[in-house]
Amino acid sequence: VTGASVGIGAAFARRLAHDGYDLSLVARNKRQLEQLAEELASAHGIHAKAVPADLTDKKERLEVEHALAHDGHLDLLVNNAGFGTIGTFASLDADREEEEIRLNVVALTRLTRAALPGMIRRGHGGVINVSSLAGLTPSPYNATYGATKAFVNSFSEALYEELRGSGVRVMALCPGFTRTEFQDRAGIDTSGIPALAWMTAEAVVD
Repeated sequence: VTGASVGIGAAFARRLAHDGYDLSLVARNKRQLEQLAEELASAHGIHAKAVPADLTDKKERLEVEHALAHDGHLDLLVNNAGFGTIGTFASLDADREEEEIRLNVVALTRLTRAALPGMIRRGHGGVINVSSLAGLTPSPYNATYGATKAFVNSFSEALYEELRGSGVRVMALCPGFTRTEFQDRAGIDTSGIPALAWMTAEAVVD
């Protein structure tokens, strides 16, 4: 599970631990990851490994890719790590927009590529790519984020067809407004969004 320390990623980790999965938890925050790994191992009797990594950093991402490619028991990859930016595209920091693409698109693509060959050889496995309703239509003032999620949707649907009959399945998960730290990090004003539009991270994972 990438982006496992908070939000939807942490909800995935808790649900999978409850269901008996051993876990590798990937995110930047080493302390949060280690605390979550210890919590889940203690509560559910599973093995949980903290893997601190910044997936926008090529060297750190390659280490995660290597681990995925050489894991002979990998059943499921949850590509959850990602972030968004808000504002007129022409005013946003170009380096931050590129970083967004590296995380939301490049890391997701490369981790999927690392995981799939072993799953195909074993005849079973799955990839969940956490996308967004923002990927279903162009998103003014959220242009880069929406475009990255449109990529995720198209990529996931294409792989689903490529893998038909292989025992390996790929899906794109497209949440709407979800109560996590995502909006605060992106600087999104949520005051005008009605309560009925929101989901919890746990409901998204369910």
